[in-house]
Amino acid sequence: MTGPFDLTGKVALVTGANTGIGRAIAVALAGAGADVAVAGRSPPDETRDAVEAAGRRFLALTADFTDPDPATPGGLVAATAEALGGPDILVNNAGTIRRAPALEFTAQDWDAVMDVNLKSVFFLCQAFARPLIDAGRPGKIINVASLLSFQGGIRVASYTAAKSGLAGITRLLANEWAGRGINVNALAPGYVDTNNTAALRADPVRNAEILARIPAGRWSVPADLGGPAVFLASAASDYVHGAILPVDGGWLAR
Repeated sequence: MTGPFDLTGKVALVTGANTGIGRAIAVALAGAGADVAVAGRSPPDETRDAVEAAGRRFLALTADFTDPDPATPGGLVAATAEALGGPDILVNNAGTIRRAPALEFTAQDWDAVMDVNLKSVFFLCQAFARPLIDAGRPGKIINVASLLSFQGGIRVASYTAAKSGLAGITRLLANEWAGRGINVNALAPGYVDTNNTAALRADPVRNAEILARIPAGRWSVPADLGGPAVFLASAASDYVHGAILPVDGGWLAR
């Protein structure tokens, strides 16, 4: 592969890549030429198979973002650098969700989501950027935001707060690091067929309501995020900073 989307020689660190969106992004980056490290709690066997089938190197790292250890972000970056080099690309995909009416939402469910979806992301961005800035090297950060970075939603108070905060953090880091050669952007997936949305897809009323709102007429599949991720990871996006790119089948345009 040649041209502005070529990632040959680059190393990507992707969180939460054992299934769904994270796996699809990791595989797409490998297909564009990047070597891939993934970090999460579950064995990423299928991701490993797909990345290695693309002829790229693969590294699996164990990390539990539900109980943030201050040493985890730096350790993940250092382990990736030691095994593969780089990293040049960071994809913050690991996430979780809790559902309950706002009047019944618990502090435990609030903290669980904020720790994974916002706190761990910020400090991993920090750990990723520090050695790049010290060395004067460029880098690409891709955060996985949400339609709820733009909208309020219902019954997902901490998820909405975290994804709205993630949009703000993406812009803040872009403001601080764009002049240092680091692009910080985010993808905002629409309604994607993953484990997190199984309950919505199983509810015939909610499923019909969602489909009626999507101009594309279908739920997204994880692979829909692969191409946009390659764009934001590549030289093609060198002058794109602080963008929150919806990949939503037209949901927000409706």
